[in-house]
Amino acid sequence: MAVCSIGLVNAPVGAQINLSIDIEKPPFEYSQTAADNRVSRLVEKLNAKTVQLQYSRETGYLRSILRALEIPESSQTLVFSKTSMQVRYISRRNPRAIYFNDDTYVGWVRGSSLMEISTADPKLGTAFYTVDMMPWRAKVEQAYYDCLACHATSMTQGVPGHTVRSVYPEVDGSVASQRESFITDHSSPISQRWGGWYVTGRHGEMRHMGNTFLRGGQLDTRENGNRLSLWDDFETHDYLSPYSDIVALMVLEHQTQMHNAITQADFSLRQLLHQGEGTAERSDEAAEWNARLRLIAKPVVDYALFCNEAPLTAPVNGSIIFAEEFSNRGPVDRLGRSLRDFDLKTRMFKYPCSYLVYSPAFDSMQKPLKDEVARQLLAVLKGENQDDTYRHLDARTRADTLAILRETKPDLFR
Repeated sequence: MAVCSIGLVNAPVGAQINLSIDIEKPPFEYSQTAADNRVSRLVEKLNAKTVQLQYSRETGYLRSILRALEIPESSQTLVFSKTSMQVRYISRRNPRAIYFNDDTYVGWVRGSSLMEISTADPKLGTAFYTVDMMPWRAKVEQAYYDCLACHATSMTQGVPGHTVRSVYPEVDGSVASQRESFITDHSSPISQRWGGWYVTGRHGEMRHMGNTFLRGGQLDTRENGNRLSLWDDFETHDYLSPYSDIVALMVLEHQTQMHNAITQADFSLRQLLHQGEGTAERSDEAAEWNARLRLIAKPVVDYALFCNEAPLTAPVNGSIIFAEEFSNRGPVDRLGRSLRDFDLKTRMFKYPCSYLVYSPAFDSMQKPLKDEVARQLLAVLKGENQDDTYRHLDARTRADTLAILRETKPDLFR
């Protein structure tokens, strides 16, 4: 059972929400619901033999899968902590590689015949797949309970989702179970990020937990930063890229929890509608329903607008290839501006509104929820909502962001 709890603040009496969501019961029925996502569509093409994957001795079907799923090789990040079901293969000398685009994540481990894929799905929240790689065939199958044991917990906001975890790693990559770990997103201090991960790129005097492991019970973060290569750590030529890009890591952290916020809100509303709520005829019941809807939508709005984003105290520079490929995906307005434009001096993006507003996951939210999210976004960006939560958005930033959205997603505020 995945549990999602939402509390209401300053809401009418009786409007408190305390939802327990069992994803195997209506309206979700996770394992009985047909997947409809980027990976399921690839599986259909493979079964119909309209697409064929190419095998290589070095990386199996990795390159071919990435091309088929439209995932850039430059998105590579590397994790050496044993936080995957393939723990016996993973070490500092043999890190797990993760590649991603806006909705799909591929995990590959050198020497393993199993590849892991997860992807956003409008009905399932997240769908999980394994690829059994043999030279004569790639067997792609949907996975359920092995994945949900970690990917439908408090780490993923209680719904089937994704997570980036920062841990205190031992020398062999195992997790120091008695030490604190962190689920990281754009609000996490840099000092708490990337424990158990490799990190390449420049970040000035900011310290992080990556590229190192516990020695004598201590994690030394003085000499682990500003790495431009990982050649001294393992054989990088066996990987598609020699980098574990710091900017790719920051994007990965943001979008995993953005997807989770969307799923949590959508699942919450679906549960309420299934329970017969949202059809109130009396005005007091309608007011209570609207209060619930506002509170369900608000976490999506706040996260999309990068509320509580941890400030950058030094410029961040990663791989030019990843940054350019990511930014060029657009869309752009007539002035060439995009929600994908990086800042990387004091914050991640120049226009702090998540590019996932363009995603199928966002567009697939229940209509009342999507409309309420749009209403709240508009109130903030027009300057009508001056709550302190949005103090990081000055008038110019709000106006520019709104102009970009009006032009690149014109149906959002209709």
